[in-house]
Amino acid sequence: MKTKRVFIGIFGKRNKGKSSLINAMTKQEIAIVSNIAGTTTDPVKKTMEIFGIGPIVLVDTAGIDDDSDLGEQRIKKTKQAIQEIDVAIVVLSNNEFDEKEEDLCQEIIANEIPFLFVHNKTDICPINEHLKHIAAKYKVPLLETSTSTSQGVDLLVDTIKKITPPSAYKAKTLIGDLIERGDNVVLVMPQDEEAPEGRLILPQVQVIRDILDQHAVAIGLQVPELENYLKKQKPKLVITDSQAFADVNKVVPKDIPLTSFSIILARAKGNFENYLKGTPFVHQLEDEDKILLLESCSHPVHCEDIGRNKLPNLMRKVTGKNLHFDMVSALSPLPDNLNDYAMAIQCGACMVTNKQVGNRIKTIAQHNIPVSNYGMMIAMLTGIFARSTELFQ
Repeated sequence: MKTKRVFIGIFGKRNKGKSSLINAMTKQEIAIVSNIAGTTTDPVKKTMEIFGIGPIVLVDTAGIDDDSDLGEQRIKKTKQAIQEIDVAIVVLSNNEFDEKEEDLCQEIIANEIPFLFVHNKTDICPINEHLKHIAAKYKVPLLETSTSTSQGVDLLVDTIKKITPPSAYKAKTLIGDLIERGDNVVLVMPQDEEAPEGRLILPQVQVIRDILDQHAVAIGLQVPELENYLKKQKPKLVITDSQAFADVNKVVPKDIPLTSFSIILARAKGNFENYLKGTPFVHQLEDEDKILLLESCSHPVHCEDIGRNKLPNLMRKVTGKNLHFDMVSALSPLPDNLNDYAMAIQCGACMVTNKQVGNRIKTIAQHNIPVSNYGMMIAMLTGIFARSTELFQ
């Protein structure tokens, strides 16, 4: 499953050459470079390709020493970016390393992110022994670069390749452990108002590609055609859009495994055990409880929207409780008042990296908030949670 782009964060104080480093790496004038401290405000992203890894996203962040009127907000966004990256580059110069870099490194380490030091402007001030000692203490590479001469930039790219965990860029099979060569897999894909015009949604495309990679056969159809197909063929597995769970469950015989695209993605993203544990909590919700919905993409809202309409309405109907829902879209920050929420529900997260969704779920779990997934919640509310998850347990 390769939605994946490796996100690489560029961090450090103002005027250390972070933006210049991005320009040198991409060989383009992407980031604004200035001698005026604090030129970079909000994180800026640029995509490039690294051979052996594939597409990466360089994230240029504001200085961690920003003391301007908006500095506190900018630093908050810089720290927020740590939650979204796979690798960090800490940019230094003039052999300076104080408590601000120390705090930054500790936050990077707390998020289990591999990182390295880049001592920039080394043509003006070479690395001294003190900085070498600091790098040794953290057990991370220390590289010398000069963005004015491009010194060390190629070595930096090679080092990024070495420290980037393969899990950040290598494709992972979605259902390869469940099917074999030649198996038929039925994909139930309703083309209603919520379906995008003229194309399939990303989870469906990813599953089709994975089936083809296994040399199996993908059969795509809609709910009305399902019963007639099953009279002629017995597939190895049926995968449905979550919102069609109830109708599909009535048609698919009990001896054929059934699950959803959302549940498959939940397993691949690495938070499956949290979802399994948290989903049944829906039956313990009380009147006026607040639910946090986490949707990792942003799209136009309409009456068929599963997160904003269908799921909340189904939860209210089945539980009989007056529940309140808040939505966080894309990679927007989580609310400060997480303890106000009785439960959180994450979408399939097809548009974000494992690291990004993993950090989000980790934060919620630290607040002891039960967390579920769109597909698993719909399965629970339609009475087929056990059936839709048993093939993974």
